[in-house]
Amino acid sequence: MDASTRTFDLHRKRLLGIAYRMLGSAADAEDVVQDAWLRWNDATLDALNNPEAWLVTVVTRLSIDRLRSVKLQREHYEGTWLPEPLLTDAPASPEQMLERADDISVAFLAVLERLAPESRAAFLLREVFDTDYADLARTLGKSEAACRQLVHRAKAQIQDERPRFTVERDVHWRLMQGFAQAAAGGDMERLKALLAEDAELVGDSGGKVPAFRKMLRGAQRIAQYYFSVPRLLGDGLRLEVVEINGEPGLLRFFNGALESVQTIETDGERILRIRTQRNPEKLAHIAAHLSTRAITRAELEALRTPAPDADAADAP
Repeated sequence: MDASTRTFDLHRKRLLGIAYRMLGSAADAEDVVQDAWLRWNDATLDALNNPEAWLVTVVTRLSIDRLRSVKLQREHYEGTWLPEPLLTDAPASPEQMLERADDISVAFLAVLERLAPESRAAFLLREVFDTDYADLARTLGKSEAACRQLVHRAKAQIQDERPRFTVERDVHWRLMQGFAQAAAGGDMERLKALLAEDAELVGDSGGKVPAFRKMLRGAQRIAQYYFSVPRLLGDGLRLEVVEINGEPGLLRFFNGALESVQTIETDGERILRIRTQRNPEKLAHIAAHLSTRAITRAELEALRTPAPDADAADAP
């Protein structure tokens, strides 16, 4: 590996973190970083005083351009648009995009969708990646005063929509596990007890699979929905609690296939909102990883199991 490649790889994690938070899509983030790599190869590297600043600027501007394009598509998106979820407890995979898990939750990324591309970039670089205003100004090609105004307005714009509660990880995890157990068993009373009276269920199907046309509201209606699923599927339903975007999440399988990825917002006592990603295109990244994981486990099991003795195999 030459010096140029080593330098780029040194900053790849940060670049992916910026691009994913900007776009809410692992595939788009990887495309942006690949475009940055091509530009890096074409640049006169000896003339760069600060390679990291140059790369951050390129990725940020590419992300702004990409976000402007996809925002037009998302305006005509069928149903609710939610970010692409990532498994963040898998080694050497998408968690390399993460720097601060508390600022990459599905809830946080969904709120960021309200911001215009430049505002989103200014907010993320300043509030998540701790970029000083001098560097932010150079990255966005604006004055420091203009950047301060962008950040201030962005914070005000999303203030009321950001998750309101900071919940200890173990509390969040226990609540997620309790919900999974109740959903797997179709325990109506426990489901209702875990849900806030005004809880919401938001789904993203992208028009690819059947889904609710509107958000479900209220503990009773949401509990009834989860109550009905195991009765329809029986043994075909499987739930697995994992880490999604830095917080506890739920993988739901129908007859062995990944059907949805679900995350929750909670006040530490009740579930306030459930976000369900059902769009197959946005599940592909996790499904591919799960397939690899299953193959690996099967291979390991084969290694642990001794081959049958030839003579024994021929015995009656």
